[in-house]
Amino acid sequence: MTGQEAATSLLLDARGVSKRFGAVVALRDASLTLRKGEIVALMGANGAGKSTFVKILTGALQRDGGTIRIRGQESSARSPAGARAAGLVPVYQEPSLIPDLDVADNLRLGGTPVDPFRHWVAELGIKDLRLDAMIGQLPLATLRILDLARALASKPDVLLLDEMTAALPTDLVERVLKTVRAEADNGRSVIYISHRFSEISELCDRASILRDGATVGDLPIEDRVEDKVVELMLGASLGSGEAPAAQARPVPEGPPSLRVRSLAAGRKLTDVSFDLHRGEVLGVVALEGQGQDELFDVLAGLDRPESGEIEVNGSRALFRHPADAIAAGHVLVPGDRAHGLLMERSVRENIALPLVARARKWGAIRMKDEARRVSGAIERLQIDTRAQGEVQRLSGGNQQKVTIARWVAKGVETLLLFDPTRGIDVRTKRQIYLLVRELAGQGASVLYYTSELGEVAMACDRAVVIFNGRSVDTIEAADASEENLLRAAYGLTETADVPA
Repeated sequence: MTGQEAATSLLLDARGVSKRFGAVVALRDASLTLRKGEIVALMGANGAGKSTFVKILTGALQRDGGTIRIRGQESSARSPAGARAAGLVPVYQEPSLIPDLDVADNLRLGGTPVDPFRHWVAELGIKDLRLDAMIGQLPLATLRILDLARALASKPDVLLLDEMTAALPTDLVERVLKTVRAEADNGRSVIYISHRFSEISELCDRASILRDGATVGDLPIEDRVEDKVVELMLGASLGSGEAPAAQARPVPEGPPSLRVRSLAAGRKLTDVSFDLHRGEVLGVVALEGQGQDELFDVLAGLDRPESGEIEVNGSRALFRHPADAIAAGHVLVPGDRAHGLLMERSVRENIALPLVARARKWGAIRMKDEARRVSGAIERLQIDTRAQGEVQRLSGGNQQKVTIARWVAKGVETLLLFDPTRGIDVRTKRQIYLLVRELAGQGASVLYYTSELGEVAMACDRAVVIFNGRSVDTIEAADASEENLLRAAYGLTETADVPA
């Protein structure tokens, strides 16, 4: 291809895109090129910057720096509607249809022509769709197909598919892949985001890899490309000989304190099983949207399972409310600190909240006992209380310590930690690792989801890996290199040592 032909066929050219949220650098140097008729996989581990990059490309966020050109013209899209007008149409992981309207009203609202939409719905395998069907009453798989059909009906130059097949049965997955490939052969270009290497190998021409907010590689899809992709995601050569900073720890003796079997809930959690013992820290490893949120919500009583069993100390448990889980000794430290704190209250009030909630009848609160427990928790976690007036005045790291300290003050049997070190400094992270190990040493059970793979070897005894809503592997801490975890999280390892 000549230089002039290459320039003509270049539909999308994003270079040096950057984005900052306050002090947090989400993107520092992201780039992506896309030619006519090409399918490019956008890949990266959790936190690499994929979501931010996609939102900028589709007009949902505005970049701080860099350039984006569509068909050689600088993109001025300042909204998703502007990006659509420029020919870039996304299909996001979650349906973008209004549940309280029927199909026809959703089409009118988005300006989607009916006849092309009907054609694509049938082409993608959904027969006899009624336009007066309420969106809220349709299954998730159907909604994903409707979103894709709506996007194809608008005749985009660039189609962005974010985990398009995650909620689809096998027959519809095959239809989608066949349709996308055919559209690319007809000149349409596709940005494809997926955690399934098998689909990427079958469908895509190239893979563009993000790490720490920057594009670090662009590889053609070929044999053994998985090794190169994993290497670029981690930023280290595979087989470098670096061992994780962990020692092999035997599974504690005795029956498990928490037994989960074939648990399913919501749209993403389909079949998860594991055992958690007293004195053990069990990591949970999963890429974005693989069911880990639903797992923790069920175990904390925020949601109910659709199937499967939960046993606590040998007895079957059903948590209908967070109070039921707390009564059973299961307490959650959520990923979003704002959901776990009373921001306008003091450190003391936030930590003392479970102590007050224990009171079963009106009467005097034991102020001395409360003060002793709160002070002990503050000292144990080294919480900076110079801004005692309101928790919202504390740093993010100290706020996270407060969410943990309340349960340290109360006493805990099973601690559910959901990404507890996200967005906090290295020193505070290490304090949390030490505290988690200390609590386990005192007999507590800890379930620890982390989006940072390196934490597993530092804080956990074992890790259960979830892929596509299913537990697919259990890895001992001594073997929990980032390479091994990432391979399992992408479904590249055989299922092993997962309780039936």
